[in-house]
Formats: sequence, structure tokens, C-alpha cells
Amino acid sequence: MPIRILAHVARIACLVLLAAELPAQAQPFPSRTISLVCPFPPGGSADIMARLVGQRLAEALGATVVVENKPGAGSAVGSSFVARAKPDGHTLILITGAYPAQAALTVAPQFDPLKDIAMVSMISSYPFLVNVLPDAPYKTLAELIAHARANPGKLNYSTAGVGSIHHLSSELFNAMAGIEIVHIPTKGGNAAMTELLSGRIQVMFEAPTLSLPYVRSGKLRALAVTSRERYKPLADVPTVAETLPGYEVMSFIALGTTGGTPEAVVNQLNRAMVRGLEAPEAARRVSELGGDPQTSTPEELRRYVEREVRKWRNLIDVRKIERQ
Repeated sequence: MPIRILAHVARIACLVLLAAELPAQAQPFPSRTISLVCPFPPGGSADIMARLVGQRLAEALGATVVVENKPGAGSAVGSSFVARAKPDGHTLILITGAYPAQAALTVAPQFDPLKDIAMVSMISSYPFLVNVLPDAPYKTLAELIAHARANPGKLNYSTAGVGSIHHLSSELFNAMAGIEIVHIPTKGGNAAMTELLSGRIQVMFEAPTLSLPYVRSGKLRALAVTSRERYKPLADVPTVAETLPGYEVMSFIALGTTGGTPEAVVNQLNRAMVRGLEAPEAARRVSELGGDPQTSTPEELRRYVEREVRKWRNLIDVRKIERQ
């Protein structure tokens, strides 16, 4: 075979090899349907938010986004699924305040919460309301604390379960107030709310999505909100920090993807999420669900989640809560 032909064949072979070795991030994104995993059952506030996020991402990326519900183990089932997915940005996870709480409580996690999930952007944040029945004998948070101190172990609070952010928020309140309100775990937020409305328990820390309708209808009274500043929809309700300086709990909704996803893809998802929430109707819908619309850089979100994990781990140690 002539030398020139051999050289030409060799060049073609080299080009084929180089093409085969191109990194995954050189491929166009998105190149197929995107799966957005909601780690909670259909119908709840997280599921509603996941569908809103999916719609906004689909429009911003020009892609199909399908919401998949993978509930279980306080959000760990869905998070573990995404942590093991192909790191190409086509599998996303709706992250909530349960994520760092679960990470702090788990003895042998199936994945590293700060490495195996790549943070994309914050979406919204919201406080909890400290709810009691309208005929409760304590009309302020200070009166609730005084009543609990005078009756140690006789008041109860309900939550969606052991290790939930509702549980840890309530235990932080116990620790800072120097009281002992007893935890009564249930199998979900609706079940916990039923316990309060029926009068079987006396206090409940719950998100505005579930609490506000009852507060506005007069079926519950909000003694305080857990944010650093007063909550705009209930501006006359004081913060917990006005009675217990330094107390602050904010839950949140955020977006993540599989750890190891190329930085360019993570940044593209971040830009799409920011654009999606800039639309007035999207921001209005987030507000209707009780949240404060806000976005972040991937690094800002990673640092925030890291601080939350550390905070809850310290509380778990102080309150001697059994790790699972």
C-alpha cells in the first residue's frame, strides 16, 4: 500500500480514537428526558413544588422534565437513587430541609450528602409556625415556656417522624428554653396535624403550607415563627428569637443532581433555575406555597447545606437523640 495512503489511514484512525475519548461534558445538554426525583409521596407540598420546578426547568432548557416520586426513609430513598445515577445532569433531586436533618441523624449513610449530590441552586426558604389550639391557656411563647417548666413532661408535640426537621426544630426549642415537651412521632405531616387539631397533643412546629389555612380560619393560633425576622404573611406574629435570642430555623427547597456531574452542566442547570424563577407567575406560586423565592450559586447552596448538617449534628449530640 502506498505510503501516502498508509499515512491517511493512520490520521483517520487517530481522529476516531480522539473522538472516542472526548469527555462526556462535550456532548450537548440536555440530550434526553430529565428526571426530577421528589423524595416524598405525591400530593404533598414537596410534590407540588417539584412539579412547579419541573415545568420551569423544561421551559428554560427546552427539554422534557418528568417528576418521579421516590419516597421513603425521610427522603433518603430518593436521594440515594440520585446519588447513584449517571453523573450527567439528567437526574435531579428536589432537596428539602429534611436532607441535612437526615444526613445528621444517619449512622451509616448510603452516600456522602456533600459529595455524592452536587448542589445546583436554592429555590425557596420558609420558617415553621409554632402552632397551638386557639383555646390553649398560653397566649404567648413566653407563657408556653412557663407552662412547660411548671409541668415538665406533661405537654406533647407531634411531628412527621423521628429525625424530621420538625422533630429537630422542636428539640432545639426544648434545649434553648430548658424545657421538656415530649415528642409524639407520626407517619406524616397530615397525621401530626390531626393530633394537634384533635387536642391529643399541645404544640406543633409546622411549615406554612400546612399551617396557614388553619391559622387563617381560626382553628389554630400561631404563637411564633422560627425565622430570624418576622414572616410577612403573619407580620403580627413574633419570632421565637424575640423570646429565645439566637433561635432560628429555616426549612428550604433546593435543586441538586448527581455528584460528579460536569461543572458546565451544573452551571447550565443553575442558570435555567434562576431564569425559571424570575418569571412573576413562578415567584407568585412559590409565595402562595408559603416560601420566599430565592436562588443561589451551587457553592452558596453547598456551604448552606454543610452548615445545616453541622448544626443538626450538634443538636443531636446535646439532646442525645438516637441516630438511626
